[in-house]
Amino acid sequence: MTTNPAVVATAYGEPNVLTLIDTDRPAPGAGQVLIEVRAAGINPLDYKLYSGAFGTDPDGLPMRLGLEVSGVIAEIGPDQTDGDALAVGDPVLSYAVTGGYAAYVVADRADVFAKPESISFEEASGLLLTGATAVDLLASTRVGAGDTVLVHGASGSVGSMVVQLATARGARVIGTASAQRQEELRAMGAEPVVYGPGLTDRVRALAPGGIDVALDTVGTDEAIDTSAELVADRSRIATIANFAKAPALGIQVLTGGGPTAELRARSRAELVELAGQGKLTVKVDRTFPLGEAAAAHAYLKGGQAKGKLALIP
Repeated sequence: MTTNPAVVATAYGEPNVLTLIDTDRPAPGAGQVLIEVRAAGINPLDYKLYSGAFGTDPDGLPMRLGLEVSGVIAEIGPDQTDGDALAVGDPVLSYAVTGGYAAYVVADRADVFAKPESISFEEASGLLLTGATAVDLLASTRVGAGDTVLVHGASGSVGSMVVQLATARGARVIGTASAQRQEELRAMGAEPVVYGPGLTDRVRALAPGGIDVALDTVGTDEAIDTSAELVADRSRIATIANFAKAPALGIQVLTGGGPTAELRARSRAELVELAGQGKLTVKVDRTFPLGEAAAAHAYLKGGQAKGKLALIP
């Protein structure tokens, strides 16, 4: 049987627990396809899963990682119909998968989308999780034309998606970022502001008429406190990263589960279409060979990434 190099976490902890092993190449079942992976997107959630943030059940080890991939279809499950729009050899992207840090991965047919020719495999591997999260943030806070939206961490992977999608809805976006990344935000249509002491006053100076919505993608207390001070309606503040402080302040915490899971799933096809039209872009910072997953995660954890990261089998 063809081997399938794959990354696993052998313990809970830091990136050094990641290692490359040989596994058997999987076979797709009914309603599934086998993808030959060209790029596996790296997400903070991957790190949280093996860090112990969600528990340290020993039965979960060794843990396969990787939730989104791009590649080409290597095999289609036995229930293929003549009318299926996808065929062996087609370039695709998929989210959510299990064990995407590998040379091959099985995906449910419903989670597989044709990759637009205009985007690279690396870009495609970083589109869907961040894009769906951004859609959730905007929908949960009812962002629309005319709103003034404060985005914390606007130059990050999720933040940049929020900026692009919010401006496309006709919202005015003010985004926090380091001084070095201000021009990136301007290029995306946002008005940049440096985070740090005095943030509330700087935002007020930019938007004397007030802030309608605040979206936190970084999880700092500064982001939560500033949002609570500037936005009167707490139902129009949401975070994807501060699960401790936000609930007590009446701020929405979005985890991707519950009632918004279906929304995120439905959004994927539209995200692919927007990317194909050039209306939504994914910035890729670096790629790493599959065998250097530990180094890639150390880079991610160090906060150095200026865009998406991908593993290349």
